[in-house]
Amino acid sequence: MRLLRGHVSAFTELWALLRHHSELMFELARRDIADRYVGQFLGMFWAVAHPLFMMGIYVFIFAFVFKVKIGDSVDIPRDYTVYILSGLIPWMAFQEAMSKSCSAISANSSLVKQAVFPVEVLPVKGVFAAFLTQLISTVLLILYTIITTKQILLTYLLIPIIWGLQFLAMIGVSYMLSAIGAYFKDIKDFVQLFGVAGMYAMPIFYLPGWVPEIFKPVLYINPFSYLAWCYQDVFYFGKIAHPEAWAINIIGSFFIFIVGYRFFRKVKPGFGGAL
Repeated sequence: MRLLRGHVSAFTELWALLRHHSELMFELARRDIADRYVGQFLGMFWAVAHPLFMMGIYVFIFAFVFKVKIGDSVDIPRDYTVYILSGLIPWMAFQEAMSKSCSAISANSSLVKQAVFPVEVLPVKGVFAAFLTQLISTVLLILYTIITTKQILLTYLLIPIIWGLQFLAMIGVSYMLSAIGAYFKDIKDFVQLFGVAGMYAMPIFYLPGWVPEIFKPVLYINPFSYLAWCYQDVFYFGKIAHPEAWAINIIGSFFIFIVGYRFFRKVKPGFGGAL
């Protein structure tokens, strides 16, 4: 009971803090995006071009090259490109947020050492920046799906819900990684390796039925698989084909949101000495 009260208290505290500093977080996220492309001729165009190029490469390899090898042995209910992108888009945003969070504290030492500055907003600004790219990519995915299938799925109404759950999870993970990154700088390299390996340990480029039985437990151990399944329900299956994934996502997102912040709050007093 005491642990539950602690979680509820931490959730209430963090939610109030994020609401109070929402304008500051938006401004920091805007500057983060603008500063990344300052002085470049095409500027903000690269914020969209980079993820679109990467998605195009993955779609070409897995939807066109590998699909030829697979042949017609597996019946897929919708465009295979939609299947890939529905899981790839949120993972790329999650991966970007995790990468940014690793240096959120260490790269802003001057702000962290200011007693009046709310350090809690630093990990979250990277989440907002990553979500901008996901928002644009999702709109393009919806347009592609409507054009190719000539239908609008009712499951699109679930987009705000799955976005909200992903947002909570990304914040929780960002708090945890940013806190670790303040003391252990190598965490960014581990996250980059995980980002590449994790992509192939999720059902993004393949259907779970294609995986040999001996390797299937990897899919269910990986918590990000459940995020991919929820997005595939929304954009690919057009129905709740994985109800257990939604239940796990709801519970897991709130859990990591709270635990990540509590961990951050616990180690926060030592940030000044670690930088």
